[in-house]
Amino acid sequence: MTLDELDVEIHFPKEGVVLSRESRSSEKFMHGIKVLMAKNYIDNLSEETRKGMLEKAEQGIWPTMAPLGYRNVAGPDSKRIIVTDPDIAPLVSKLFEWYATGQCSLREVARKARDAGLVYRKSGAKVPMSAVHSILRNRLYTGQFEWNGKLMQGQHEPLVSVELWERVQGVLNGRFAKKHRRMTHDFAFSGLIACAKCRCSVVGEIKKQRYVYYHCTGYADKCQGNPASCRRKYVREEALEVQFTELLGRLKFDDEVLEWVRDALHASHADKRREQEEAIVRLRAEYDRLQRRIDAMYVDKLDGRVDVAFFDKMSAEWRAEQDRCQRGIDRHQEADKSYMDEGVQILELARNVQRLFERQVPREKRRLLNFVLSNCTWEDGEVVAIFRQPFDLLSKTTALAAHWEAETTGVSAKYEIWRPRQDSNL
Repeated sequence: MTLDELDVEIHFPKEGVVLSRESRSSEKFMHGIKVLMAKNYIDNLSEETRKGMLEKAEQGIWPTMAPLGYRNVAGPDSKRIIVTDPDIAPLVSKLFEWYATGQCSLREVARKARDAGLVYRKSGAKVPMSAVHSILRNRLYTGQFEWNGKLMQGQHEPLVSVELWERVQGVLNGRFAKKHRRMTHDFAFSGLIACAKCRCSVVGEIKKQRYVYYHCTGYADKCQGNPASCRRKYVREEALEVQFTELLGRLKFDDEVLEWVRDALHASHADKRREQEEAIVRLRAEYDRLQRRIDAMYVDKLDGRVDVAFFDKMSAEWRAEQDRCQRGIDRHQEADKSYMDEGVQILELARNVQRLFERQVPREKRRLLNFVLSNCTWEDGEVVAIFRQPFDLLSKTTALAAHWEAETTGVSAKYEIWRPRQDSNL
């Protein structure tokens, strides 16, 4: 059909026909019939292919080529399905874990994946950054996939959880991305502190090839009309480390207090479990309510009271709500198992965080500070930070206990502050 529009002479060796403007009308007529038949064949083939792919998708089978991390194989009923690739799947899962932290750029994640051996199975070529971005956007790795605008629940094994995938989408969309510029050297506190005056990053710089100094980047013109005024103020890394060490020391408490708080956690576990059970009951009731809606609308569809398009739209929305309910149930059930363990681990971390900080390499020091502190700012060599929950409560209670011990007898003051009262709801 395209050739017909070009006004050229067309030779058909098999039929022994030459078509041009001078061809007879009967030859043009037969040629038109053949073109229409060929087009109808192609359209019908395309339509049947789409129908077959939609049918597979509705059965939860990914209907086309498998993405990285999966392989196409023949299933039990001879249908082509996808299964996890034992060599590539763990690396794909790592991609999501690395990027979800918000600490790595796409380029860095792609480089780490290539260093770990992420390559295309057939060609052996390294996976480029654009392919890594496509992987991180692909919902298929959660066990679900979209086809023709509908969300399908796949039969294949997921490589990541829905929560992790959603976290990655948040980072990609910039909701959790770090605003600080990354530096060439891995300094302990770069990207962690902001200037109190202009809110620009405070970064490290090597002087005389051995000393590390920190200063404001002054990228934004917010420093009272003179960004250079911030850049001229330097502080040694050792001075910042001393201040951070002093901050973390505010969380320290003794073994007796640890046992008291641990007992309080055990006492509160019963209340926590009751709350979780109530939440699970509510979520299950909501799940069942949505299922009754789907069942009722399915009957209406069979009776012709509801058209297929409306049923597909509403059932997809309700099944998505059911998925969220189920994830909430799973989270509460998992939280019940880890509540005590995580509580004790946080207490032990807070108690030993100062000692741990002093022993870590720069990258781990930054990770530890990010976990415990937030909104770190620097002005004239002084660091100000806010403890994250629940470390903020621990620091306040520790400070209050130290103040009372200085004014009263230490044992009674410590007992009064840390030991839960018998009538307490904790």
